[in-house]
Amino acid sequence: MSEQQSIPLTSIQKLIGQRMLNSKHTKPCFYIELKADVTEMMALRPGLKKSLGFRITTSAFYVRALALAAKRYPLMLARLTSYSEALKIPDSINVGFAVSAPQGLVVPVVKHADEKTLAEIARLEKSLTELALSNRLTPQDLADQTIALSNLGPYGIDSFLAIVPPTTSTILAVGNVINEAVPINGKPATRKMVSLSLAVDHRVINGDYAAQFLSLIKELLQNPRQLI
Repeated sequence: MSEQQSIPLTSIQKLIGQRMLNSKHTKPCFYIELKADVTEMMALRPGLKKSLGFRITTSAFYVRALALAAKRYPLMLARLTSYSEALKIPDSINVGFAVSAPQGLVVPVVKHADEKTLAEIARLEKSLTELALSNRLTPQDLADQTIALSNLGPYGIDSFLAIVPPTTSTILAVGNVINEAVPINGKPATRKMVSLSLAVDHRVINGDYAAQFLSLIKELLQNPRQLI
């Protein structure tokens, strides 16, 4: 019988593993899910690529929608103070997005995402992803996350539940865009649908508030011209 292979963990893998374990143990989370019709959003992308000269990823739309929704519902950014006596709401909306890099999972941050256009977010996302894949992210690129996004759609995952990162109270998990038959005006139609799953620290945010927040994200994605 051959010996089992041993693969040492990188320092990043060790750090992320410990932080996620701590988050899972200390944050009583709840989860809500819904689906958004992103037919129009997907139809807009080829035209945007032609006019801008580069591709707008679905993640760029999700980052923009998440940031604008958080601006309307700032408690989604809040965290408990050290002694759990008050909530602290950060003064900036910084969206971290998960990237699977050779050295392990990393989360570069789009800072002040609510103040950036869709095109600016797309350019920054592309740049940060390239830096992550080449192991060239700086500590500043990874700092100050206040809300998180995890998009496994490119891997064909329909839906999933994410773990809230240690530095935030909210993470949006997004699945694959798939064709589904849905009723429109009483008749079946094929539409492009995506699953949106929200994980939330219940100590900070209640279900009603989170539901309104997720519904706004859905509304923005279903009316993507509001994001351009």
